[in-house]
Amino acid sequence: MTGERQIRFLTRPGHEKALRGDAALAALPSWASDVPLSDGDLILATPVNAHDHGYGIRTLDFGSVDDALETWIPTMRLRPRTDPYLEALVAFSRLARNGIGATIHCHNSLNAARLQEEALAVAGAAADVGIRLGLSCPLLDHDPWAYGGGPRKLKPFLDPADWETLSATVPRYALAREQIAAVDAVAAANRYPLVDVQYGPIGPQWCSDALLEAIAEASAVNNRRIHMHLLESPRQRLWLDRRFPQGIVRYLDEIGFLSPRLAVAHGVQLRPDEYELLAERGVQLVSNPSANLRLRSGIAPIADAVTKGLHFAIGLDGSAFDDDQDLWREMRLLYFLHGGQELVRSFTAAAIFDAAIHTGAVVVNAPSGEDLTVVNYGALIEDSLFDDLDEAEVLLTRMSGQHAKSLYVAGRCIMRDRRLTNVDFAAAREELLAQAKADLPRLAAERKNCGKLIAATRAYYESWGLAEAFQE
Repeated sequence: MTGERQIRFLTRPGHEKALRGDAALAALPSWASDVPLSDGDLILATPVNAHDHGYGIRTLDFGSVDDALETWIPTMRLRPRTDPYLEALVAFSRLARNGIGATIHCHNSLNAARLQEEALAVAGAAADVGIRLGLSCPLLDHDPWAYGGGPRKLKPFLDPADWETLSATVPRYALAREQIAAVDAVAAANRYPLVDVQYGPIGPQWCSDALLEAIAEASAVNNRRIHMHLLESPRQRLWLDRRFPQGIVRYLDEIGFLSPRLAVAHGVQLRPDEYELLAERGVQLVSNPSANLRLRSGIAPIADAVTKGLHFAIGLDGSAFDDDQDLWREMRLLYFLHGGQELVRSFTAAAIFDAAIHTGAVVVNAPSGEDLTVVNYGALIEDSLFDDLDEAEVLLTRMSGQHAKSLYVAGRCIMRDRRLTNVDFAAAREELLAQAKADLPRLAAERKNCGKLIAATRAYYESWGLAEAFQE
């Protein structure tokens, strides 16, 4: 390699090459003057994980095997009952160890009646690790068993005894105003400056019109952000088209739901007129390529949507390849999926980094570009014959979480030399796993019910060729 390796500061990844040496050090924020750096290090603004669920015990570990989304959802019944603080602490620690200092957490409550207690425990976990958090509090009033009628739609596909057992587990949901008040109570009780509490309607197929309208109104009044799944699977597209003849995105616009305060995850089934409308209203789309592939939902039309002015961010959704919670490799997957076949790439490295850093910051309601990750860039180019490669291209080709050396959030070091500075990840993980294993007797019994529910769910959606499947 020609020339001596040196410190690099990549201020605008994909737009400009990195500053080097004294120029790099001079450009760092004043608080970073004491950051320990070595020859070959590269500093850049930290990407944001803009959609996730905070699985401390990852889905495969509790027996949730990838499947089509609708037949995968029942496997969430196998999620072990653990301390929500500990669950979040382990999940957030995995991200921080990979050099990621901000995330959206779509909370999957183990007990809806204890939402405030659980949500504040999650916020405390983020604060203890030291990351920024967009805390999306769940809102729904239709059970997610089956689109178009909920649990009763599955009754014909279950033995009577199994139906009696499973139907007894259907939760009761509070009124829309009560659910919104519960989220507002979480926000009022939140004492962590790096945590932003958001409304989290799970998805329009699981929310009544009244709930969606109430969320839109509340968000407009108090300026609280909304984070929602939207048009993830083909079956959601079919069902929502029937429920909203004008189109679900057009309906959301009619009720004032669409605004720059809204981020929607997945968007795999969006049509051109829909992502154009989202762009016009300033909505952010969060792409989750690994999860969409693993749950057989498809590939979101990100590249085309970007040409229409839609801003997108990137999220892991708890389903990254290899279950490693590595946002850097998720960025790579998105970059390659949308590379196209033309002689000149239109979906650029700049678009990926702008999405991960700047639009991601909007989604978590945090300052953009203030947090820094130190990368062992020398390891990425140790065999390179030239030292003038575009650093953004190198990162998108080779970077993974193991190359993240240090992480600084709000001026504080939360990871250095691959070790978290505020929490003991190994001890927390060990304790969480012990809690999960203590729940094994219940889970063993639940697996049998889960298998029956999956079979009934699959049969229900296979019946959608019949007109009565869509009747209320």
